[in-house]
Amino acid sequence: MHVCTIIPAAGRSSRFGTADKLAQDFGGRPLLVRTVEVFTKRDEVTSIIVAGPPEGFDDFRNRYGATLGFHGAKLVEGGRADRWETVQRALEHVPEDATHVAVHDAARPGPDGKMLDRLFEAATKLPAVVPALPIGSTVKRVSDGVTEIGPGEEDAVADLILGDAGKVKIQARAVIETVDRSGLMEVQTPQVFEVDLIRRAYAREDLHQAGATDDASLVEQLGETVHVIDGDPNNLKITTPEDLKLMRAVLGVKPPKERPVHKRF
Repeated sequence: MHVCTIIPAAGRSSRFGTADKLAQDFGGRPLLVRTVEVFTKRDEVTSIIVAGPPEGFDDFRNRYGATLGFHGAKLVEGGRADRWETVQRALEHVPEDATHVAVHDAARPGPDGKMLDRLFEAATKLPAVVPALPIGSTVKRVSDGVTEIGPGEEDAVADLILGDAGKVKIQARAVIETVDRSGLMEVQTPQVFEVDLIRRAYAREDLHQAGATDDASLVEQLGETVHVIDGDPNNLKITTPEDLKLMRAVLGVKPPKERPVHKRF
């Protein structure tokens, strides 16, 4: 089994804010590097491709190229349109000796070794395998329309004095239905596929209309079966600054030390 791991890292990460999410300190190294290191420890993984942003790719390569190159990872340009274009471009660089492709979120630095054992073992027998967890919470479908709740008329005088200071606006959506969660799973990465299968899934000319939120969805649209194995509760995806704090706590990673006040300016 020769696995080529593709790590799409071309997204803008708008929900994280203005900071570069993948450059955040995670135990003394950037988050992206910590994610790549997960796969350098696996005997099944024989190549790693990191697909960076095409706009500013030179800066991306200058920032990460030396460190990722030391780990044997190859940097390529990702796509502008969406994640699917980034994976599609990365597939062009998969080595000929690869038997499988694993696609993994750049902001998931914590997949457990036991989960990866299960995943790669299953992938030797099944053409498409993804890790997932059963949804334990109640799931509700809500309306698109938003009702905004703001201060009442009784706050008019305070508004004249304070303006918007301390004013709270709440957005509420109406519940349409409660969804039966039996059989529902929250999918994680890495998602592993036989190389010919994932190439077929990404060879379509209408990918911009496919509406796929992950790689397995494209395989499903071919009419092929995707199998699920038990995921890892700690295999969290970092989307917001709060997620980063949580993931540091889960993995026992200390946050970076703040500079002394007299050295901050």
